[in-house]
Amino acid sequence: MKKILFCLFLFCILSSKGQSYKITYEKWSNGTKIENQDPILVFTNSSLTFVTSMGIIPGKNNFPFEETYIDRRKLSLIQSAQLNQNKSIATRDSLALGKQTFELLNETKTILGYKCQKAKTIINSNTIELWYTKDLSVQGSPTVLGQNLGLVLEMNRNGNFVITATKIEKLKKLPAEIALPNSNFSDGLTYRDLLWKSRFITLSVFENETINFSDKSKSNDSILRFANGTVILRKVKFPEIKNGNPIFAELKTNSTGDAYDRTGSLFVIPIKAKNSFFDGLEKGINTLPIFQNGNGKSYQGVVLKDDYQPLTELMRFFTPFGIKQYNHISLKDKNWFNEVPYRQDISELQPILSGQEMWVGAFIGNYDQGGHRVSVEITIHPQENETKKTAFALPLFNTTNVMEMGGQEYATMFSDEKGLEVTFTLDKPIKNAQLRYITTGHGGWENGDEFVPKKNSIYLNEQLAFSFIPWRQDCGSYRLFNPASGNFGNGLSSSDYSRSNWCPGTVTNPMLIELGDLSVGKHTIRVQIPQGLPEGSSFSAWNVSGILLGELTE
Repeated sequence: MKKILFCLFLFCILSSKGQSYKITYEKWSNGTKIENQDPILVFTNSSLTFVTSMGIIPGKNNFPFEETYIDRRKLSLIQSAQLNQNKSIATRDSLALGKQTFELLNETKTILGYKCQKAKTIINSNTIELWYTKDLSVQGSPTVLGQNLGLVLEMNRNGNFVITATKIEKLKKLPAEIALPNSNFSDGLTYRDLLWKSRFITLSVFENETINFSDKSKSNDSILRFANGTVILRKVKFPEIKNGNPIFAELKTNSTGDAYDRTGSLFVIPIKAKNSFFDGLEKGINTLPIFQNGNGKSYQGVVLKDDYQPLTELMRFFTPFGIKQYNHISLKDKNWFNEVPYRQDISELQPILSGQEMWVGAFIGNYDQGGHRVSVEITIHPQENETKKTAFALPLFNTTNVMEMGGQEYATMFSDEKGLEVTFTLDKPIKNAQLRYITTGHGGWENGDEFVPKKNSIYLNEQLAFSFIPWRQDCGSYRLFNPASGNFGNGLSSSDYSRSNWCPGTVTNPMLIELGDLSVGKHTIRVQIPQGLPEGSSFSAWNVSGILLGELTE
């Protein structure tokens, strides 16, 4: 009899070890079930746990997708990702699960008929509570976390996001297609980097290209150079971009000779445009349409006129004083950076960029043969919650004289009370119109507009739409970008001083100025700034760019 009972006991143990399960989990946010979600699926037995999503269907997947394996015989975590139809990556970590620590609590509750115990941990300031059961004699979890506790049936993050089991199914064995990856394994850091980069589109524009002032600067098959090398262009084909998908421009720079803070601009020119700023680059600045306001000067290519569109400015940036090249200048407790990263959201320019072939250009105004080195990339980030609205964008003006070293006039038109004026015609009404307005004041002496606050006033059809004083008071935050910044007797460095909407080593953010709804027909926008008077050979100027944004009505 004892032998029979022992055999039954042994059979139950072996049966339990051989049992496989499929658990379905759903997600909740702030007490509400998340709609249109792909439930998480966990397949597990005594030797293997597999975590995937119900939305992953072989041959019909939205790439990239990631799956997790727990090899319980070797106590290792394996993560595998399919980046596209032809490329997969994987990584194995034999230490990760053992590093997880939990506070085991006495609280219990029942989930799907199984008694569960509570465990808690804190990760990156997030409090995570796990409810797990040991009644099924298997382990598993809907995420990497808690895989060795038991079978986790609920996970609660900060009390507002919950993953909970909704169904537990017994299986005779795991599906035959569930097998450990046999591809080459990479280290964890490389794996995470490749997976992260696969989630968005990267357009590499420039990589360590020199922008300098030299008659030796020449174009090649891929990079065009103008204005003695101070302007560089490259042809880029933008994919179709859905409205609402984030777009980011990133530029990195350091000095390869120039010690001064300089104006920089990242911009685009449509390749198919019959009349564009590219004509001025290629044939000379005086081939562009002229703007005059009565102050006696002519300004080339700065406003919308007939079929001509001014430069579309993606980003206005300013180089610091000699970063990297002049890091040998030593000051106590100052550890200089080697590079300045500028990164800006330019999603509102989707109507201009989507599906278009563009000249993407970068300008840094300087008279140094060493100059600066720049790298530029543009990233597009697909997301599910795209807007259904039809977006509209029209470049109206840009006074930044990117052809400064090719004879383009400085933006001194604000010396006249009229300032800058542009007239445009709408074929369709625009709802919720905005002006994407970038402004920076220049004139780098004591009384120059760089250091004197000046009101900018924007008029729509001769009615004041908005006015403000563009001013940056945080320039001292970027001291470690500026090794060659001059130090004065009052204890300040040049890069510390507040300026008219810019600092050495920063991006100038656009203002979004509300214009209301605009009807079909002609409209006028005028920008007025009380520009300071010249003193000897010194003068002030204002670099302003404006793009009309809005929604097209049906």
